[in-house]
Amino acid sequence: MLGSATSHFPEIMAPAGDFICLDAALRAGADSVYFGLKGSNMRAGAENFSVGDLRKIVAKCREFGAAACLTLNTIYYENELKGICKILDAAKRAGVSAVIAWDFAVVSAARERGIPVYLSTQASVSNSDSIAAYWKNFGIGHFVLARECSIESIRKIRLGLKRKLGADAAKIKFEAFAHGAMCVSLSGRCFMSEFLCGKSANRGECRQPCRREYLISDANGEGGEFVLGKGFVMSPKDLCTLGFLEKLLGAGVDSLKIEGRNRNAEYVSTVVGAYVKARNFWVENHRRANFSAEFSTLKKTLLRDLEKVFNRGFSDGFYMGIPISEWTSGGNSATMRKVIVGHITNFYAKPSVAEVAIDVEGIRTGERIQIEGNSTGFVECFPEKIMNRGLAVEKCGKGDLITLEVPRKVRRGDRVYKLVCAHGTQNAANNLKAKG
Repeated sequence: MLGSATSHFPEIMAPAGDFICLDAALRAGADSVYFGLKGSNMRAGAENFSVGDLRKIVAKCREFGAAACLTLNTIYYENELKGICKILDAAKRAGVSAVIAWDFAVVSAARERGIPVYLSTQASVSNSDSIAAYWKNFGIGHFVLARECSIESIRKIRLGLKRKLGADAAKIKFEAFAHGAMCVSLSGRCFMSEFLCGKSANRGECRQPCRREYLISDANGEGGEFVLGKGFVMSPKDLCTLGFLEKLLGAGVDSLKIEGRNRNAEYVSTVVGAYVKARNFWVENHRRANFSAEFSTLKKTLLRDLEKVFNRGFSDGFYMGIPISEWTSGGNSATMRKVIVGHITNFYAKPSVAEVAIDVEGIRTGERIQIEGNSTGFVECFPEKIMNRGLAVEKCGKGDLITLEVPRKVRRGDRVYKLVCAHGTQNAANNLKAKG
């Protein structure tokens, strides 16, 4: 139900960089989806959407009972002000649920049009005085907290708001990042990309020079070169709050935000699905006597799912204190990798069967198959039977034209993938701390 998130039923806010990821997020159970428009958000590298897509996005979200949040969270220049107003007019007509922003030009223009504003983490809100001022002066009641906030500081902010706002404090919603990439710079306000590449991170154009490995060399050319430390020294591990999710929710967080508008549908589906399951279990069972033991078992199972998709290893972020020992990643640590299989050549509605041309790699019965298309969205299945030229087979190879059952409609041209084990990855589940 739109706007249903409360302190008792926190929402899961999911990323959508394109229509396939939007579909994946909604089908995985997201309560709210955030997305950006080309040239006007903090993820310029994602495929993003056009202004003309707004009605379709909102309609899709409403079909699943989810909120549609438009990100307008970059800094804007003088010559862009008219463009902002045109975007917000279109957003108002389309019925977007809210805009995520921090530039006061956007905040002011959105308020004039009656569009709710979620204050972006770029504003680095990290105390009750700031929140009270935004509430009183600008009517903002939803805050994406600074990434540097600890769980203890979130609790203190809640208490501070009660003293400052009284009954109105209950109207304030806290949104906190729960999972995904972290930036080496505080709240993502980094200038490294601007200096080295001429592309501003504050305009959503970050080229991520921090994600590279660097060398130390002797300026006189006599001492040789050395790799700087182990791995990527300015590339933090990914945030993962699953191990202590009950503490984050208990601190008064209303919305769990998943980072990932540059990541694929498989990632979105897996991560959103894991946090939805964990949230639901917490809501239904956290007052039970044996909750902790059961929740710990569930979290370990879900963490193994999170390990399968792209990650740089997992970190607590700042929630448990400054993550000094977790500020260096070793690159992608996913235990599974995605491999292209082929494409859909036909779909037969009555038996719900897809015809697949195997263009690259074959598949076996029981393998995890994913189908993606702009109109179809994201479909996942584990075929129990593969038909090749009228015969049931356990496997097929390149050049074959096969059929298999799918859970819903797919379309000609949709891409077909399979997931296979990736070698040399660490098992983060073995390292899950007992934080419950």
